[in-house]
Amino acid sequence: MKLSNLNDLLVHELKDIYNAEQQITKALPKMMKACSSDKLKQAFEMHLNETKDQIQRLEQVFEMIGEKPSGEKCKAMEGIIRECDEMMSEKADSSVMDAALIACAQRVEHYEIAAYGTVCTYAKQLKLNDVADQLGITLEEEKNTDQKLTAIAEEAVNIKAEK
Repeated sequence: MKLSNLNDLLVHELKDIYNAEQQITKALPKMMKACSSDKLKQAFEMHLNETKDQIQRLEQVFEMIGEKPSGEKCKAMEGIIRECDEMMSEKADSSVMDAALIACAQRVEHYEIAAYGTVCTYAKQLKLNDVADQLGITLEEEKNTDQKLTAIAEEAVNIKAEK
């Protein structure tokens, strides 16, 4: 795909995010199995459901702009998930693994926050306000998930891992 203008870049980035979200739906169940904290497991399960909704929202966005949602492989997400898989293969106390899983999940969230923030900005610049609104919903969900993970870490998981 030739990137001739901001619209081309928007489509390229949306395809990247779409693939990233699909990768996340495969990684979260593994993370849920690896964690021992019920609160963390619930957060991962909630985010898995949210991610499925986000994929549908992205499909709506693609429809709104007349594009197909495939064609890009998100190598960044692939790398983040590979690191998470490597972490899950480590021998660690359950509370330490939970802390490590939060770190992995927050890397995912921070990537998504950056990606959605960028495409929201592009959509606004291109006066695709409906698209920007849809992407903004997902951006807020990603920020909220990051905050929930921080709270779980600070209120329980990191305290247990410290001992």
